[in-house]
Amino acid sequence: MDVICLRKDKSEPKFENINGVNVFRIPLKRRRGGKVTYIFQYTCFLSASFCLLALWSIKRRYRLVHIHNMPDFLVFSGLVPRLRGAKVILDLHDPMPELFRSIYHLDEDHFIVRWLKKMERTSIAFADLVLTPNIAFKELFKSRSCPQNKIHTVMNSPEATIFKAANGADRNGHSHAAADGCKVNGAKSFKMMYHGLIVERHGLDLAVEALAKLKNKIPGITLHLYGEHTAYLDKILAQACRLNLGDAIQYHGFQTLSEIARDISEMDLGIIPNRLTVFTQINFPTRIFEYLAMNKPVIVPRTLGIGDYFSENEILFFEPDNIDDLAARIEWAYEHPLELRRLTENGRRIYEQNCWELEQDKFLNMVGQLLHEAAPAVAMKKSFA
Repeated sequence: MDVICLRKDKSEPKFENINGVNVFRIPLKRRRGGKVTYIFQYTCFLSASFCLLALWSIKRRYRLVHIHNMPDFLVFSGLVPRLRGAKVILDLHDPMPELFRSIYHLDEDHFIVRWLKKMERTSIAFADLVLTPNIAFKELFKSRSCPQNKIHTVMNSPEATIFKAANGADRNGHSHAAADGCKVNGAKSFKMMYHGLIVERHGLDLAVEALAKLKNKIPGITLHLYGEHTAYLDKILAQACRLNLGDAIQYHGFQTLSEIARDISEMDLGIIPNRLTVFTQINFPTRIFEYLAMNKPVIVPRTLGIGDYFSENEILFFEPDNIDDLAARIEWAYEHPLELRRLTENGRRIYEQNCWELEQDKFLNMVGQLLHEAAPAVAMKKSFA
């Protein structure tokens, strides 16, 4: 198996073999910027991937090429292997038209959005099988691009060996229970956590405003942020300073999945404060399952993508873009720990119905059918980029 991916920085080797998998890293630094920057980076990666696959296909015949968007048109890097008999899977992790509309505040009839929709249709037509991570995405692709029998869902569920309720080791490697009800300066603390991409559409400014409303109502309340540094983070920290939140906002930088899981075990509430956009309306954040896998409650926006999986008695909802409702629901979570625990237990059952072990089997069976053979009996470990 060969993997082509981006090289994060010079600390990563251009090539290495990881558990029998050949990993080739293309030295292109991913930069978040304007539309032209994104398109240029996508084009460079497509060109490099196409050339590598074409060259390798001369030496050996691939049976399967699995492409992960973005961009959708990366699927055409598999052209030469496909001509030599390989099957092609296009894994649509995100719908590009909706994501670009959210990032750049574009109208639906903007020429870039129209072009992205056309490219989506063309890319889907080229693939033999299309995967996407949730129901709302699947229905969207079916409505404009993809035949029903060609697209299937494989959820982006967390790896159980990392995200598990027993994962409670502290920084010194000592095991301990979750920090519910611990004391900060003699008062009961309430620790909330956000981890992931720190950008405007994920609504951290709303969470900071809600925190400001609650700091005199919930003793020791804190919000812990995890993720790579962005310009938006600077705005969030400046906002916290203006609101005199002091140490109530704590930024921990980028952490590995194992470190994230460790710190989740010490939190009282996960928070996903997404703003309502055409993308977040249909998205299902993987972080929801990461909290539930560890028996931790999480507060989420009431959107279509999340509502496809959870009802009111299975997760703690708030009205998106409504700071007052977000604050009120956090206060309810603090004041009703037993009810919150029952809600979390109900939500965990939804996670268990979509855990990676089950999604893995579903994926392997689809690949087996695509290649006209039985799925392999060996377990496949999920990897996260």
